[in-house]
Amino acid sequence: MIKSTGILSTLLELKVNLSRAAGVCVACLGSSATDGLCDPCRSDLPTNHQACPICALPMPRPDLVCGDCLANPPPYARAIIPWRYQFPADAMIRCYKDRGQRQFLRPLVTALGAQLADLLHQDQLTKPDILVPAPMHRRRRMKRGFNQAQVIAEELGLRLNIPVASTLVRRQSHVDSQRGLDKGQRLKNLQKVFEVTADIPERIAIVDDVVTTGATVRTLSALLEAHGAREIQVWALARTPL
Repeated sequence: MIKSTGILSTLLELKVNLSRAAGVCVACLGSSATDGLCDPCRSDLPTNHQACPICALPMPRPDLVCGDCLANPPPYARAIIPWRYQFPADAMIRCYKDRGQRQFLRPLVTALGAQLADLLHQDQLTKPDILVPAPMHRRRRMKRGFNQAQVIAEELGLRLNIPVASTLVRRQSHVDSQRGLDKGQRLKNLQKVFEVTADIPERIAIVDDVVTTGATVRTLSALLEAHGAREIQVWALARTPL
C-alpha cells in the first residue's frame, strides 16, 4: 500500500522506469498490478463518490448540489472527476507534473477513461464532438516540457475515439501561478487570458488534471459558450475539497 508522500524513493523510481513488466505496481512495486496499480494501492485512492452532481465538488452526500452551483450555475453541464485531490492521488499527479514520471499518470487516466466509456455506453453521458485540453502559456509549457492537460486529453481521445483540439483555445497572456489564490482571485487572474482560434462545435469536453476552485473551467466554458458551444462538460482526474 502507498504509505508516504514521496511514494517512491529515487531508487524505486529508477526501478519502475527500468521495468517494463505489465504487472508491476508503480506505487509499491508489487507484482500483481492491473493498469499500473495493485488492488491495495488502488483502494488507497480517495474516490470522489460523494460530490456535487454539477461541478464534482466533494460533498457530505452524493445528491447535494453545492451552494456555488445553486447561486451561480456554471456554463458547463456536468463535471466527471473521479478522485479528490488528496493523498495519494495528489502525490501521483505531482510526480507526473513536477518530475515527468508518466507511469504515475497512467493508472489514473486509464480508470477515468473506463468510467467515461461506461457512462457513454449506458447513455448517461453525451459524447463530445471534441476534447479541449486546458491551455498552458507557451512559456510555462517550455519550462515544464509538456502540457499535462493535453497529455490526458490525448490519452482519453485515443481510448474513446474523440478528436483532440489542442489549439482551439490558447492563452494569449501569461499569468502567475494560481496556487494559493481563492476563487475570486483566480477569476480576476484569468480575465482576458484565453482566446478562441477557430470555429466551435456544439459539444465539447474540457480536459484538465485538477480542478481546484473551478475558476479556470468556468472561464473556459463561458468563452466556449459565447462562441457557440451548446453542451460543455468538464473531465478531470481530481477535485480539490473545500
